[in-house]
Amino acid sequence: MTEVRAKKYLGQHFLKDMGIASQIANSLILDGETSVLEIGPGMGVLTQFLLQNPLIDLTAVELDTESVKYLQEHYPKLKVIEADFLKMDLKSIFPSKFCVIGNFPYNISSQIFFKMLDNKDSIPCLAGMIQKEVAERIAAPAGSKTYGILSVLMQAYYKIEYLFTVHEHVFDPPPKVKSAVIRFTRNDVSQIKCNEQLFKTVVKTSFNQRRKTLRNSLKPLVEAGHPMYADSLFDLRPERLDVAAFIDLTNRVEAALASK
Repeated sequence: MTEVRAKKYLGQHFLKDMGIASQIANSLILDGETSVLEIGPGMGVLTQFLLQNPLIDLTAVELDTESVKYLQEHYPKLKVIEADFLKMDLKSIFPSKFCVIGNFPYNISSQIFFKMLDNKDSIPCLAGMIQKEVAERIAAPAGSKTYGILSVLMQAYYKIEYLFTVHEHVFDPPPKVKSAVIRFTRNDVSQIKCNEQLFKTVVKTSFNQRRKTLRNSLKPLVEAGHPMYADSLFDLRPERLDVAAFIDLTNRVEAALASK
């Protein structure tokens, strides 16, 4: 079978630099023998290095039928699932913990990370390549202009490491943006000290109007004039709050809602 044709609607940009592929494959932090799920392997440039690691029990999920056929022909021992990762029931495939890796399609990378959060107790490590701008945003500290929803939600449960930048010319076809390899390692927080669902809502609501102060951006949750807003905390914009401050904010919002 000849090489797979990159499909724009799937956001496919095939990595052709073997050195970078090897670096990505080696960026996972493994604890002994580990189940690993590769998302969107394409023609297997990353897959080939993962298969060489005796500690890795590899499964690949690929949506593109043409790529699946290519993988089955060139890597007959690889377990390939033809499916949409975003619609997969991960617990039925991996009853215990597993790591995630991939050259992730840029158009769904944020959705991949939100699904990862839903399965955070099963995923101790993720490493992969995404758009540079998104990687910088996720790894950004509080106070940064790029710090936002994904930064807070991911940093609540994972240590984030921006590993290295990847330039456009190492892809076929080359994307219009630079890429970056990022790693998430699960921290020791089993449960944050607030209502987890409300925490997500508070973070998202705060950043939906990120140029406004918390006093204004949180009005959809707690009506204006509530005594809660007398605190100077609400003079701040959301990017000034780290994870601990958002947990405190969530508890204040919950108390305010209970007092209605």
